[in-house]
Amino acid sequence: MRFSLFVLCVLSGVIPLSHLQAEEPPADLILHNGRIVTVDEDFTVVQALAVKNGKVVAVGADDEIQQWDGPSTKSIDLDGKMVLPGLIDSHVHPTGASMYEADHEIPPMETITDVLAYIRERAKVVPKGEWIRTSQIFITRLREQRYPTRQELDEAAPDHPVFFRTGPDASANSLALKENGIDAEFAKQHPEHVMVDSNGEPTGVVRQAGAVLKSKGDSVSRKLSQDERDARLVALFQDYNRWGMTGVIDRNCSDSAQAQYQRLLADERLTIRMRLSRGLSPNSDFDTIEKRLDTFAGDPLFTDPHPRLGIIGVKVFLDGGMLTGSAFFDKPWGVSRIYGIDDPAYKGMRYIEDPRLFDLVKATVSRDLAFTAHCQGDGAVGSLVRTYQRVNESVPVAPTHSSITHSSFMSQQAITGAASVGIGVDLQPAWLYLDARTLIEQFGIPRLDYFIPLKSLFEAGVICGGGSDHMQKIGSMRSVNPYNPFFGMWVTVTRRAKWYDAAVHPEQALNREQMLRYYTINNAWLMRMEDEIGSLEPGKRADFIIIDRNLLTCLPNDIKDTKVLATYLDGEKLDLPEVGNP
Repeated sequence: MRFSLFVLCVLSGVIPLSHLQAEEPPADLILHNGRIVTVDEDFTVVQALAVKNGKVVAVGADDEIQQWDGPSTKSIDLDGKMVLPGLIDSHVHPTGASMYEADHEIPPMETITDVLAYIRERAKVVPKGEWIRTSQIFITRLREQRYPTRQELDEAAPDHPVFFRTGPDASANSLALKENGIDAEFAKQHPEHVMVDSNGEPTGVVRQAGAVLKSKGDSVSRKLSQDERDARLVALFQDYNRWGMTGVIDRNCSDSAQAQYQRLLADERLTIRMRLSRGLSPNSDFDTIEKRLDTFAGDPLFTDPHPRLGIIGVKVFLDGGMLTGSAFFDKPWGVSRIYGIDDPAYKGMRYIEDPRLFDLVKATVSRDLAFTAHCQGDGAVGSLVRTYQRVNESVPVAPTHSSITHSSFMSQQAITGAASVGIGVDLQPAWLYLDARTLIEQFGIPRLDYFIPLKSLFEAGVICGGGSDHMQKIGSMRSVNPYNPFFGMWVTVTRRAKWYDAAVHPEQALNREQMLRYYTINNAWLMRMEDEIGSLEPGKRADFIIIDRNLLTCLPNDIKDTKVLATYLDGEKLDLPEVGNP
């Protein structure tokens, strides 16, 4: 009765609403006099925000939020600065990236000359007969736009097997081929893997190299202790934080990587929200696959995920690489000097056929796990979309937040199909900047109509999120596949490409609101955490950043130069050390 009378008094105005707010405990933190981009449904921008117990409790005008002030409240005058929800990267590989330069610093390589110079330097310190390997030096990003030849690699390191790996494909020298028994006869038996010259001799280019080319030893990484490995990973996460990232998805997480994340969590050293797409071997015995899926579905990190660490589902590889000449397309690649393709009917490489793909998707979503597959070519993308549509007839797919990984080349039909099922898409805008010049030379502008088609995806209502596919090096712009989110934002708005004079299909550019959704709430959906993070709304976790410019009004070219002044996770400012490479 007392409660009903109290409510009646409030509704009648006898007790003002402001009194109720004043009765609330004071906030722990108030930010005011700023531009706080909430990224809520209406994309509201407010002056102030209040945080209590690690969560947002109120947003609004300065005078409204002042009611949450109290003796113990910390207050920050933003002096007009912009606040964003913590940024999220939908696609990283942190454990490998953190270890990439554990042995020695690896210089940037923009030409074949750079590559050969690096191999010559390694030949001076690597004992004769041991392997020299390079990793993820993409030919699309070399001035010459080609693989180093077998003969060039022979000249650079005549006494070492050399393995130039670029994505799933590679170029090898004569010693590397010999050690693997790859000769003209082997090439005849494996034409899908071994490229040959006019005499039938291997050129050194090998597709899906891991299937036929095994390198022995490791000339790139020294052995580190567990503590040393963990320290390097912590340093990488701190650099993510330094660039405004408070959440990421590991898009091919192994058992050992999950264990490492769990160690950091237990030691209270995990300074970023991690969600895991566990790696799955798609062509194993299906009973083995189902047992593996049961293990993931029964893992406490899936059934009761920690706010900082959880499993979302699994990832497989459906096709090869856009950057390496093996993505699976509906139309042939075309004879190519760049990629070493001499078969006019060649469409790329597909690793999972439709019947097995259907079984994989259905078995995954039936367990409420999110399925995703690496798909670069439009042939692979279309196959996965059609499979999702078929599975969706009996098992709802959308609730699992399943997705397509990369989806670099799409079609309007695939976009419409993705929207109809309710799947997401995880794309890497930096690839447009780094690789479009070579792709245009290979395919021509018209075939890139739906290359990273961000505007079409937004207009169709497909939830797409921005990722980097960060794989090597610590450093947001020195890394192979840069993970600087503001650089990615700049690409989504300008669609500019390196060593290319014009915007690439500017009709697919995002506006500023879409640009910010792309790295916040959309990625929170891909993390299966959109009810907790991704926007600054009451009840959500207080993950936010303070930046040095207004991203809604600054010049387009200024977007990429944005600096983060402070990063907050659960309402606490992260204490980040000075920049350094451990």
